[in-house]
Amino acid sequence: MQTIDSLAEKLSSYLPPDQVSLVRRAYFFAEQAHDGQHRRSGEPYVTHPLAVADILSSLKMDHQSLMAAMLHDVIEDTQVTKEALSTQFGPEVGELVDGVSKLTHLEFETKKEEQAENFQKMALAMAKDIRVILVKLGDRLHNMRTLGHMPAVKKRRIARETLDIYAPIALRLGLNDLRVELEDLCFRFIYPMRSTRIENAVKKISGNRREVVSKIQQALSDHLAQENLPGKVIGREKHLLSIYEKMRVQGKSFSELMDVYAFRIITDKVDTCYRILGAVHNFYKPIPGRFKDYIAIPKANGYQSLHTTLLGLNGVPIEIQIRTDDMEAMANNGIAAHWLYKSGEENTFNLSQSRARAWVKGLLEMQHQAGNPLEFIENVKIDLFPDEVYVFTPKGKIMELPKGATAVDFAYAVHTDIGNCCVGCLVNKKIAPLSQPLESGDSIKIITASNAHPDASWLNFVVTGKARSSIRHYLKHQRRSESINLGQQLLSKALMAINMSIDTLDPDKLQQVLQESNLNTFEDLLEDIGLGNRLAFLIARKLSTEAKVKLSNADLSDSMMITGKEGMALRYAKCCRPIPGDPIIGLITAGKGMVVHIESCNNITDARNDYDRIVPMRWDKEMHSEFIVELRVELKNQRGVIAHLATAVASTDASIEAINIIEKDVTTGQVNISVGVTGRIHLSKVMRRIRVLRDVIKVQRIKN
Repeated sequence: MQTIDSLAEKLSSYLPPDQVSLVRRAYFFAEQAHDGQHRRSGEPYVTHPLAVADILSSLKMDHQSLMAAMLHDVIEDTQVTKEALSTQFGPEVGELVDGVSKLTHLEFETKKEEQAENFQKMALAMAKDIRVILVKLGDRLHNMRTLGHMPAVKKRRIARETLDIYAPIALRLGLNDLRVELEDLCFRFIYPMRSTRIENAVKKISGNRREVVSKIQQALSDHLAQENLPGKVIGREKHLLSIYEKMRVQGKSFSELMDVYAFRIITDKVDTCYRILGAVHNFYKPIPGRFKDYIAIPKANGYQSLHTTLLGLNGVPIEIQIRTDDMEAMANNGIAAHWLYKSGEENTFNLSQSRARAWVKGLLEMQHQAGNPLEFIENVKIDLFPDEVYVFTPKGKIMELPKGATAVDFAYAVHTDIGNCCVGCLVNKKIAPLSQPLESGDSIKIITASNAHPDASWLNFVVTGKARSSIRHYLKHQRRSESINLGQQLLSKALMAINMSIDTLDPDKLQQVLQESNLNTFEDLLEDIGLGNRLAFLIARKLSTEAKVKLSNADLSDSMMITGKEGMALRYAKCCRPIPGDPIIGLITAGKGMVVHIESCNNITDARNDYDRIVPMRWDKEMHSEFIVELRVELKNQRGVIAHLATAVASTDASIEAINIIEKDVTTGQVNISVGVTGRIHLSKVMRRIRVLRDVIKVQRIKN
């Protein structure tokens, strides 16, 4: 079992004696604070923080991180406060421990909400000090190592959370050794039988593989020696979860995966890496399309290496990674490699650390835009993609994006304002759809317009957390603004019926109504009216200074004009699909705002006499927006008839949104077609053009 003396001896190899003494002092403080507390295994509780500190010492972390590891459960599980820790060990250690501690003093409705809130708190602490996540990862790794004493349900829940959040974070920060151990432990607890079977299968064939691996390893070493190239060749073993995932996702059998032999060549400098690459390509034939240069273009977490796949003797595939000693340290320990965090001095960050900083800054921006912790953690999960594509800006700058990212993701990665104003894109100097997934090597140029704004449909194809949270944030605020405007129109109309106006409202009366409604501002009240959560005429009655006010349908008969600028606060019913020129009526629906129907629509028959929810409406004569209508066309089954129909519609400057073909019998058929028109006059022109077609029997508009 690890002791403080053995840990201190380990720390003395890279920390000065005075800092080792501070770590010892933190241990004895934690031992006293946790006195009488035990883990489920029966061991004294202090063995856990000691083990976490030992994990961090393997990463050669600084003394403050090790002290925080010793004390990380003190605030949460004992009576010691953050202030007391800061006084004893300094404010930095106090902040680190507070960042790792859970929100124990709040009550949550669900376990999922609690996890999300805790992660959000930790993310904010990470923005101040990146070491918070390293202490948390050490804590999580030791908890996973000792998870066997937990109930089965809790084992699976903790393992799933670790696999969804903490293992990907370890990958993002470049902590590969820690990530691999976390993933294999999670695999063991989530799928115990599958894990055991794969582990046994690996052990069973390892004896047979050892001889082949040894031969290839010796052959590569001898070839490098002949070429006078310094390099250490070592065999690589695939970890259990990666074997399982490749079997599941790629549909490969266990034997297919085990037929591939993997090696790593470690050398002294970058120039030698490329020379070794040439040498191994000359020795074994490379497989086309399987070479990747992560030295010239590092991964998002700072990982650098050359990857290639060769065909050895008898067609045996050989995967080779070539990297320097520094790259090897970076690949295994990432952000913790060459840690240069010194108290009281300027922080010096290597490539991995600076990239981690940029990622945490992105987390902070997502947190500001997220509506709640659950939305935030959803966006973080989306953002923790292991696979990247590398694309270029018009000026040649390389940007990393998750696999499947689109031009909209790229636009938001450049800047939120560019994403919000995006209207189109050029991919490799050619116009492309915004929804098109990008490929590595693509050059992207975003076309913007000052009056443009995000489209809700973008949420169907964006993959980055930043894009998703930015779009939702904009739409949420846009909807609020539009709901306020609609609410103001409805309230003004209701007040006008009792000879009042918004400008002449009594402030005391308004404050009273706000208090009764549990709202803070007048804008909140207008938004509620616009969303249909409160009825304008009832609010008008409450705001009236008269003792009793009677409102009738006649009082509210003045119709409200639709200009097309109402946005999301006003929607057009899909049942009857009204267009300019149709007699229309508005129906206020709670949470949805105003829904516009044709006056004769069957779906509002029951509500037609509900004067509280019905609003007479009319179209603005200057309205030029496009509206979708549905037409039913009966026609003869002739070759090319659909093409003639499409040509006829296009000739009237109308757009075809969808065509649904329904065959009635051998000679006749029915086509339902969705057409974009600007109004009834335009629709009449479209229908006339369709009617004159030789094979058309009948055309009519579908209203319900």
